[in-house]
Amino acid sequence: MESRVCESVVDAVGNTPMVRLARFVPGGPAEVYAKVEFLNPMGSIKDRLARHFIESAEKDGRLKPGATIVESSSGNTALGLAMMAIVKGYRCKMIVRDSISREKKNFLRLLGVELVTVDSKLPRESPDSYNNISERIVRETPNAFYPDQHNNRENNEAHYRTTGPEIWEQMDGRIDYFVAGIGTGGTLSGVARFLKEKDPRIRVVGVDPVGSVFYEYFKTGKLGESKRYLIEGLGDEFIIRCVQFELIDRMIQVSDREAFQCARELARKEALMAGGSSGAVVCAARKLAQELTGPARIVTVLPDSAFRYSSQFYDDEWLRDHDLA
Repeated sequence: MESRVCESVVDAVGNTPMVRLARFVPGGPAEVYAKVEFLNPMGSIKDRLARHFIESAEKDGRLKPGATIVESSSGNTALGLAMMAIVKGYRCKMIVRDSISREKKNFLRLLGVELVTVDSKLPRESPDSYNNISERIVRETPNAFYPDQHNNRENNEAHYRTTGPEIWEQMDGRIDYFVAGIGTGGTLSGVARFLKEKDPRIRVVGVDPVGSVFYEYFKTGKLGESKRYLIEGLGDEFIIRCVQFELIDRMIQVSDREAFQCARELARKEALMAGGSSGAVVCAARKLAQELTGPARIVTVLPDSAFRYSSQFYDDEWLRDHDLA
């Protein structure tokens, strides 16, 4: 059995396993496989882009000693950047919505992150809304480094260089569909570009929560009204620049109820303790598999783990309080 000794936790990022979801998607001609990204050191796929952002910026001189890393995040990128800040010796200030899970906030504080908490109920045009406040915080922070994960396509490049090649190698190049959620758009876009370069026949399916604006924009080219939803790490109220819609062949919408129920079902049937965005993508992958009449190999990713959400949709009382039981 191959093992490795890492100089730091940063060197443990990537090379996550691929698992067939034979119990979650039983029978039928289509097979569904999931790359278990919550086995990255900080528990999510965002460790990949955090490492890429920081190491690239150090290499070209954009990131100076003593800098403060500033980013807006639903929690996972914040944790990845906190990891990089600890190992590399930087400060870390993260802008988060007040609606993110208690577990994420606790972990971030434990890692020494300064949190700027934003009211999630503010309208998107407010200067203090989640998507608008970041640049002001950056201006107010001395020696700030702002990766801007939503609009900086280095995000996509991280997945083009790492996640995409790993998926291609693990599947021996035999892939028919790639299904991924759209949060920043980096995972879907970076992996899609790599896979389509290898085999243009691969179809890419984006997954969007009901209430986000991406689905309608993909269908109509227009920015629709955003509505509140509870899945963390997917969707947005703005069209952001990391999403490369030209690489997407189809979009599937998933509701909070579907995503949370599928995450819990994934735990019961596959012993994979995954988060709400993982529930959304496996829900979409199963819908796709059930439509297909011939053999196909569908690949998706499980972005983060259940342990971020034990006080939320893994708690029956929380589900009842949100009319999702």
